[in-house]
Amino acid sequence: MDGDRVEIDGGIMEGGGQILRVSTALSCLLGLPVRVRRIRAGRSQPGLRPQHLSGLEIIRDLCDGKLNGGEIGSTEITFTPGKIKGGTHIADTKTAGSVCLLMQVAMPCVLFAASPSELHLKGGTNAEMAPQIDYTVMVFKPIVEKFNFTFNCDIKRRGYYPQGGGEVVVQMSPVKELSPINLTERGTVTKIYGRAFVAGALPIKLAKDMSAAAVRCIRREIRDLYINIQPVREPDDQAVGTGSGIIIVAETSTGCLLAGSSLGKRGKNADKVGIEAAEMLLQNLKHGGTVDDSLQDQLIIFMALAKGVSRVKSGPITLHTQTAIHFAEQLTKAKFTVTKSEEEDPGNDTYIIECQGMGMINPNI
Repeated sequence: MDGDRVEIDGGIMEGGGQILRVSTALSCLLGLPVRVRRIRAGRSQPGLRPQHLSGLEIIRDLCDGKLNGGEIGSTEITFTPGKIKGGTHIADTKTAGSVCLLMQVAMPCVLFAASPSELHLKGGTNAEMAPQIDYTVMVFKPIVEKFNFTFNCDIKRRGYYPQGGGEVVVQMSPVKELSPINLTERGTVTKIYGRAFVAGALPIKLAKDMSAAAVRCIRREIRDLYINIQPVREPDDQAVGTGSGIIIVAETSTGCLLAGSSLGKRGKNADKVGIEAAEMLLQNLKHGGTVDDSLQDQLIIFMALAKGVSRVKSGPITLHTQTAIHFAEQLTKAKFTVTKSEEEDPGNDTYIIECQGMGMINPNI
């Protein structure tokens, strides 16, 4: 069997957990056994952390696969996939490890399952170094559904660093194939909205301060739009632990969604949290692309699987995106090209990511 394994170097390029997510999801989808070496070699604590292990375990369970080397701290795994099946699956990081990253690895697989799936994902809903669950619901979901599938994401409980304890239930039905997307027209920004939240021991005043600081910051650049950032206090029975943060979304006339977000932490001024999110949003609006920096790399695996040519206009290509493209090309027959966008405004640093997808067909439908 070993001769047929695809060898993946987990230490190149972005050198983090994303390599593991992309390569094991594609391994599962394509029925390709893989060996991933030098896992997270680019990180201060190399090897598998609890959330990466949970991601591997849910992929293994989704397809009755075999996983060797699945221990915390392991720097090498081999994975042999089986047949993807639907049904109910649980993944629990038992830490504040991101439920959104668990969703990233599992979602492409269950799209090609034999029957509908329900994923119970447990861990952190608003974690550092990962999309917040609010981003997943407000930005990722409406855009990724353009590939011609839908999913339901029910936030049962929110969980924050350090203990996690959040739970999200994702329900989705399989599809025959994915349609390509064409996101190349930005349009004009028509509305800006968001939510500033506090949970646990924190007062609602902090959420109001984050929201007000964010609005002031955006107003300096965008004067004529109504900005609606709701301050909210998460209900105690729907949140575990203490946390705070903000997400701000800009919607355009062509249906593009771009965001900025930030998390509060001990000793960090609420105004600073709001300003960070606002500045991230303004930065994402400045480049003229149709997707923000956080969405760029999350679309790559779907573009690779879709039938036909997908085109997305983005700002500067992130290392995460370059990494996702590298491994998508290594494992699928998809072909990506990235070209500088020849815009009427030469000041814009925009690129067109184009992909001739492999046209994955669900054998079960």
